[in-house]
Order: sequence, then C-alpha cells, then structure tokens
Amino acid sequence: MAHAPDAERDAILAALTPVVHGVAVTFGPVCEVVLHDYRNPEKSVVAVAGSVTGRSVGGAMSEIGMRVLAHGDEAADELNYVTRAGNGAVVKSSTMVLRDSTGAVFGALCVNVDVSAVSRVHDLLGALAGAGAAPAELPVTTFGDDIDSVVDALVDAHRTRQRGSWPELDRAERLELFDGLDARGVFAVRGAVEQVAARLGISRASAYHYLARARAARDTSPGEHS
Repeated sequence: MAHAPDAERDAILAALTPVVHGVAVTFGPVCEVVLHDYRNPEKSVVAVAGSVTGRSVGGAMSEIGMRVLAHGDEAADELNYVTRAGNGAVVKSSTMVLRDSTGAVFGALCVNVDVSAVSRVHDLLGALAGAGAAPAELPVTTFGDDIDSVVDALVDAHRTRQRGSWPELDRAERLELFDGLDARGVFAVRGAVEQVAARLGISRASAYHYLARARAARDTSPGEHS
C-alpha cells in the first residue's frame, strides 16, 4: 500500500496542534498533551502543552512510541494505562495513533495525566478502611527528549531483570534480551543496533547476529508474539 503524500500528514498534524493546547488547558496543570510525528523518531515531538513528563518540542519519542513503530501499521490505540515516570510520578496515559488516508501510521496524540495525588489519597483511604493488600508495583516508563537516553534505559532495564552482565548470559538469555528489546521497538530507531552494542560492550556484528537469530526464532514459533 502506498503512503499518502507528506503534505497530507503535515496537514493532519497542523489541524491537531491547537487541540493539544485545548485539551491540556481543559484538564489543568496535571495534564500534558504531546503530538508526535514518527517520520522523525529522534525529534518526534512537534507540539506539547503541559508538563508531566518534561517533554519539549523537538524531543524524541518515548519507549511507548518505539512500541508503536515496532507494530507499524498494525499498531492500535493504547488507552488508560498507568505507569510510573522516572521522577516517581504516577501517570495515566492514552496513546492514539494517527493514520493517513491510506491507513499508514505516521504519528500519535498522547495524553498524560499525573494521578500521583489521587493515588496517594486512594492508598490512604484503603489504609483507613483496613485494606491490607500492598499496591501493585507499576511498570516504569522511560520518557525523555533524548532518544539515546530512552534506548539506554531500556537496555539497562532488561539487563537488570536478567541479573547478569553480557558475559554471564547464556545463549538463550542473550536471545531473550534482543527479542525483548526488539518487541519494545528499540531497533525501529536509526542507529539503535550500534548503540545497544556499545551499551552491552559487544561488537556491532555480534549485535546484528543476535538480533537476526532472535527474529528467526520468533518467526518459527507459532502463536508467540502475536
């Protein structure tokens, strides 16, 4: 399927730019709205209003954007998910993908709401009511205007879960590492393979090898990663 001309995509982004400000003003200082153009992942933020994750125009996509890129035109909206930002804030978000007239995904409109205060009140009321269950641990989402910092954070998070440096990982664990990074869209960013290799202390050739093997294994495993 051929993609629509860039002029059409530019027009869609231009039409949504005032919406960014309007939504943020409507919900007040706890709300941030970010408009992304994924044609330029390293500088995808084209409009932003409010300040929850510290984004600015010209900044890079987050790991959520990488995940959208990884799914390509099959990407779907992700609505009302709750994560924890690097600064500790509890953030409820919705990511709505943007499509041109051919159905191709080229960007996203993201709404982030800081619900930290609401979460604290909820926990306090639960404690007063005698609810003894500990609150569920929220996944940490990496937001940042620098795409390199987002990629590095994802690599470090995967290494922490595996509890071992690269030389300590066996072949299956190394493939799992590259498969996990690929599933989260890391390698959709230009230069990410080289950056991951440097972060792991391995050669670029080794990184490409493990990425290829991880993808081959996934392709031959029916029912997985659907």
